[in-house]
Amino acid sequence: MDMMLQAFMSIMTIEGMLTILAGVAAGLLIGSLPGLTATMALAVLLPFTFTMSPLQGLMALGAVYMGAIYGGAFTAILINTPGTPSSIATTFDGYPMARNGRAYEALAAATIASVVGGVVGVAFLLMLAPPLARLAVVFGPAEMFWVALLGLTLVASLASGSLLKGLLAGCMGMLISTIGVSPIGGETRFIFGIPALQGGIELIVALIGLFVIPELISMVAQGRGTLPESGQLSDGALSSVKKMTKHIFRKPVNLIRSCIIGQIIAIIPGAGGNVTSLVAYNEAKRFSKEPETFGKGNVDGVIASESSNNVMVAGSMVPLLTLGIPGAPPDAIILGVLLMHGLRPGLDLFTETGVLTNGFILSMGVAAIFLLPVGLLGGRLIHRVVVKTPFYFLVPSIAMVTILGTYALRNSMLDVLIMLVLGVAGYFMRLIGIHAAPIVLGLILGVIAEKGYVQTMLAAVVDPIPWLRLVDNPLSIVLAILVIVSLATTLLPVWLERSGRMAKVDQGKGAGQ
Repeated sequence: MDMMLQAFMSIMTIEGMLTILAGVAAGLLIGSLPGLTATMALAVLLPFTFTMSPLQGLMALGAVYMGAIYGGAFTAILINTPGTPSSIATTFDGYPMARNGRAYEALAAATIASVVGGVVGVAFLLMLAPPLARLAVVFGPAEMFWVALLGLTLVASLASGSLLKGLLAGCMGMLISTIGVSPIGGETRFIFGIPALQGGIELIVALIGLFVIPELISMVAQGRGTLPESGQLSDGALSSVKKMTKHIFRKPVNLIRSCIIGQIIAIIPGAGGNVTSLVAYNEAKRFSKEPETFGKGNVDGVIASESSNNVMVAGSMVPLLTLGIPGAPPDAIILGVLLMHGLRPGLDLFTETGVLTNGFILSMGVAAIFLLPVGLLGGRLIHRVVVKTPFYFLVPSIAMVTILGTYALRNSMLDVLIMLVLGVAGYFMRLIGIHAAPIVLGLILGVIAEKGYVQTMLAAVVDPIPWLRLVDNPLSIVLAILVIVSLATTLLPVWLERSGRMAKVDQGKGAGQ
């Protein structure tokens, strides 16, 4: 407790508070720009920390990280563009809410959920880091394969009406993920004689292409902006915040479940916030009394996505601070800062430099709290800009930002071309009912599933039955059972509805009542 108190006092200074506030604002700004991820935000701002003390530098990067993950919700809600991969699921209901004149309600819900998620993640990290780190070590290639398969069962939930089209979109995403050099064998696949494709299709390039460009084409085709011109703040900003606060805390089960899901997945190295938010969204829809309203503007979808991906910020620090394993790509930059200052992850980090480590963790909690004023004020400003800007100016502005963001990823014009091709293809696929979400899900999880499966099979090459290595320990068996249960609970309602049995069940319930 003495060490914790010293850590708290070390960050509660005017200089510390200003550092955290500036980091949150900078992260929010960068995270809300399509193509500029949390990893890029940390990389861009890293040189500014070289002249700072170790604690102040870590405080700044932690605040930027927290702000960037949250900032992705702004464009996800207002223009159907995930600012960061973690905000993919936020678009599913956030953008329909904005189209229905409830944009600020969605932003308020995302802000409050992000604050709660960030604080819960920090609390988990302070209390449970060592035992959770031991759990992270258990996840080997076989377990990652089952985790990826569990994530792929979400395709049915994201299919938006047609299971076949959802499965087709998921397979398309997995095929796209195979372009480039194999992550294990090193062979080159599907590059069509273009050497630049050896690096594969960058996730952010696909995200921008599949989400942003179709929306821009729709805006041009319809001759209007993204949001309705009136009715945006009919209840007032303060009323929207109060309404969303009551909604979130009156029924806290969704929030608690999403935070737990976020923490569990966050400690698995490589899973990332994009998987976290999708799984939390799927479970919110599965346990909802009104699952048919998801995808049409149900605020619970926004709450699930934003609370879970902000839990991930602190949760991914568990394997980083205890084992030296980055839980997510942005954590690799923070690891570099630790090593630059001569700090080695492990038990010594919590004992010999406990004040610094706990100060860094507590500063992320303060950054999460700062999201509330910064986010609500910034959200109102950005919201007004998007609503008031004419579409004939908004479309080229968004297009310019997305092209610059795509090019900045790898300084490649090929990435810009791929983004445009995917965008045009995504627009025509949307017209026939094939949506972007299952494609992106397949792209994200295809690589994880392939690496887990191939590594497991290579390790089992001398076994009589190599496939049994996939279920050779209790954790793998539990994950495999979860995959089967998830498939059953997802596909059974579809089968009952198509066979006509669902109507009979509903009639039976009505007669019983």
